[in-house]
Amino acid sequence: MIHLAIAEDHQSLIDGILLLLSYEEEINIVGTVNNGEDLLKLVDLKRPNTILMDIKMPKLDGIEATKKIKKKYPHIHILAFTMFDQTEAVEKMMQAGATGYILKSASLQEVLEALKKVSKGKQYIDTNLNTNALELEKTTKKTTKKKSILTSRQIEIIELIALGKSTREIAEKLFIGVQTVETHRKNIIRVLGLRGKGELLRYSLEKKYKF
Repeated sequence: MIHLAIAEDHQSLIDGILLLLSYEEEINIVGTVNNGEDLLKLVDLKRPNTILMDIKMPKLDGIEATKKIKKKYPHIHILAFTMFDQTEAVEKMMQAGATGYILKSASLQEVLEALKKVSKGKQYIDTNLNTNALELEKTTKKTTKKKSILTSRQIEIIELIALGKSTREIAEKLFIGVQTVETHRKNIIRVLGLRGKGELLRYSLEKKYKF
């Protein structure tokens, strides 16, 4: 039996999936949520064995939610469900611990097929992704991260900036001082040759799923 949780910020899409799955006797929907934080609560409460997970969600995105869930419940299988078809986004999600990756442009029947495969621990990669993304089927989830001129701490800060976090929120999340965050911001701007905080924000958004 597939005990499924659905995390998707568009309720109309959830409703369509629920309608499809209502005829599937082997699938039990344990709950649906519209953001990453509520998903963590649902997982603790209902203990699903499979999750259909959007990447771009409020409060906590799918990549971070996947990391947290897999750390606590490594047996849970996660199918990423998203509009992002970039290779970097696929890599990020698979590195976080997802078992499969399917685009929202897929038919509901394809989503059902992917769910059934992922629930058995089998990797599923949407065939509509580009060739580079499909090569992920031949690799393990523990791929080596690309080398960067930035330090790991600076990359963390860029990712948090892309999520809209303020300097104080970044400091609290990383358990460092506000001044330390400001210093990192200045160093990032210097190293990348950017012109101020505006360009740093644009860079962060562009690179959100590319580290």
